[in-house]
Amino acid sequence: MAAPTQFAYRTLKGIGLVDAAPLYEPLPGFQRVLGYVLPSIYVLLPGHTISQDLMRYMVGQADEHITVRPEGNLRCCTYSPCGRYFAWASTDQVHVIDASVGHIITTLPTPNVYELGFSPRGSYIITWERPSKDDEGNASKNLKVWRVIDDDTNDEERSPLGKFVQKSQTGWNLQYTYDEKYCARVVTNEVQLYQSGDLGTVWNKLREEGAADFAISPGKNHSIAVFVPERKGQPAAVKVYNVPHFASAVSQKTFFKGDKVQLKWNDLGTSVIVLAQTEVDKTGKSYYGETNLYILSANGGFDSRIQLDKEGPIHDVTWSPNSKEFGVVYGYMPAKTTIFNVRAEATYSFALGPRNTISFSPHGRFVLVAGFGNLAGQMDIYDLEKNYRKVTTIEGSNASVCEWSPDGKHILTATISPRLRVDNGVRIWHVSGGLMYNEDLAECYHVCWRPQSTETHPVEDPSQLIPTPHASALAYLETVKTPSKPAGAYRPPGARGTITPLHFKREDEGGAAHVSNGISSFSGGVNGFGKPRKREVPGAEVAGELPGGAPGGGVSLAGTMEGEDNVSKAALKNKKKREAKKAKEAADKAAGLSTALADGEYGVPENRSPERRDRRSHERSRSKSNQDPRSWSQQRQERQDGNRHKRNRSQGRNTPGASKTTLGSTPNLAIQPASNAAHPAAAGAAAPPVEAPDLTITSPGGGSPQEKKVRALLKKIRAIDDLKMRLAGGEKLEDTQIKKMATEDGVRRELQVLGWNE
Repeated sequence: MAAPTQFAYRTLKGIGLVDAAPLYEPLPGFQRVLGYVLPSIYVLLPGHTISQDLMRYMVGQADEHITVRPEGNLRCCTYSPCGRYFAWASTDQVHVIDASVGHIITTLPTPNVYELGFSPRGSYIITWERPSKDDEGNASKNLKVWRVIDDDTNDEERSPLGKFVQKSQTGWNLQYTYDEKYCARVVTNEVQLYQSGDLGTVWNKLREEGAADFAISPGKNHSIAVFVPERKGQPAAVKVYNVPHFASAVSQKTFFKGDKVQLKWNDLGTSVIVLAQTEVDKTGKSYYGETNLYILSANGGFDSRIQLDKEGPIHDVTWSPNSKEFGVVYGYMPAKTTIFNVRAEATYSFALGPRNTISFSPHGRFVLVAGFGNLAGQMDIYDLEKNYRKVTTIEGSNASVCEWSPDGKHILTATISPRLRVDNGVRIWHVSGGLMYNEDLAECYHVCWRPQSTETHPVEDPSQLIPTPHASALAYLETVKTPSKPAGAYRPPGARGTITPLHFKREDEGGAAHVSNGISSFSGGVNGFGKPRKREVPGAEVAGELPGGAPGGGVSLAGTMEGEDNVSKAALKNKKKREAKKAKEAADKAAGLSTALADGEYGVPENRSPERRDRRSHERSRSKSNQDPRSWSQQRQERQDGNRHKRNRSQGRNTPGASKTTLGSTPNLAIQPASNAAHPAAAGAAAPPVEAPDLTITSPGGGSPQEKKVRALLKKIRAIDDLKMRLAGGEKLEDTQIKKMATEDGVRRELQVLGWNE
């Protein structure tokens, strides 16, 4: 039987180690004592049990060391990459135990540790404390390296193997080669290498001006990838060197738009992926900057930018354990997931969906494509050995952690603080989709699998034998309510029962592809957003533009009475006012041109006296300022009659050959140019004048005061009739509405006095 998998968690109250499939029980040698000790007697608290080994230990009969599970303020914990050790830090010291049985291996006398790390083979443990200053005001050496097992000294006299000043918590740890022969750290403008057993002397230096980050390859070939960001107009660069030959780079790639990068080596250390990102997207398409992807080989034989065929950010990229392919999730939602080979050639693309995470199983047989964070938490499992066949979809809502188990058969999901402080806990799923284990935890801060070699868990077909779920999983499933029908997106009442418009659908549901142009969403765009607002029913099918349509959609009602029954009274009144205003402006312009033509203001020599021109302008000003007590309709009729008389009188003065000039929306008028005064012979060729149009103006504001009062009273009658209908229909009216209904008789009497009869 293969060794069981194991996971660890850290909560507000303590740390726990749990043996996973198939046992699902706490590590026997790492337990929590729930009780108190009396002379020769141990009393358990109600509802708790204890193992025989722990009982023998407490009564003095144990032949092996049992570790009491730690509780209290524990700041961090971690496994060694080899899986042999597990360590945690308390306020005053660091404890290291054997992860298989829970025995304490060593204790480090170093307080206030906030970060822990191990070397690849577990020979060294690294601790990081918050930066501080010593008594002399100098920065204290807060990064310390210890031997995990030191036979020369006891735990009280332990001293670190090396000390360094490390102010930043980001990238605080040393990086080791796979065989632990060398370790390195980045300082200003260089990467310093040390021999792991001698940290007091710098063994070698990789000098690179402006170096900001680096990554050592995990393979047998010792390679270092160094990142230099943009500076002084020069592009950013990633360079690969072989250790210890730092004279020239074996491979390099230069690019712009690279403020920071993630360097991802494959397991063999033959290729490195560079995920470059800018702090700010200058095009305005994203709040989180621009992202680009590059790949370089360690031997310098290949480097390229990875071409992605969907616009948008790069959400995740990860290598397959076989080091021959990698997966990328990219593009605006719904995102696209594609598998590439080492030559950056796409080999397979999955269906579009709301996904932002990709992870390969330890053996490389399965791949998980999921959407976490602000997405729903769905996890799709695909079998790569069966032509990318989809195995199942798991609903892992609110998950903050998602990791494959070392056996490649289970997936751990966890909800942890501070991202979400409620519903914290751990769930383990089988690759076939079933829930195997559930444990609720109060304020969980950290969850992780114990690293184990794939040789410990040989490749098997997990679909052949599906294990029985743990009792905790069955109890949890009983509390989960299965929805009677799938809950879709909310739709307002007016849009229910209609077809969803395409611009409200995701791209994987048949909608239009998302295009971000970096401009405000209120300007012209795509996907139905940024277009001029249309008069349409929400959720209904988009109608095409109709002949005579108004700008932005809908049907123009100008110049026709069609559609007036479908608009409100206020809108109809406003429309009539606008039409009346336009007609009045047109009539005034036509009257002004006709008067000017009759008086010879157009087509006369420039020798007219200034007094006459000034007198006409003064008369016009006085006529505008004086108030005419006559009604507007009477004034309009008199102006039309006067215009006709003046046009008839001016026809005899029009010189032949006068050109026609169109002024705005006014009709063409016969205007005599000044040059025609010197050519009387052309008088016989005069063009016939065109009469001004007879404009009929309908204005709701026109009429006598008596007519206005009648219209207001009729409006009150209509409102009272409407209230009567609502009351008859059973609607409860307010007191003010009841009082308004009581005034009906008085309103009708006023109408009779004004002479209005129904």
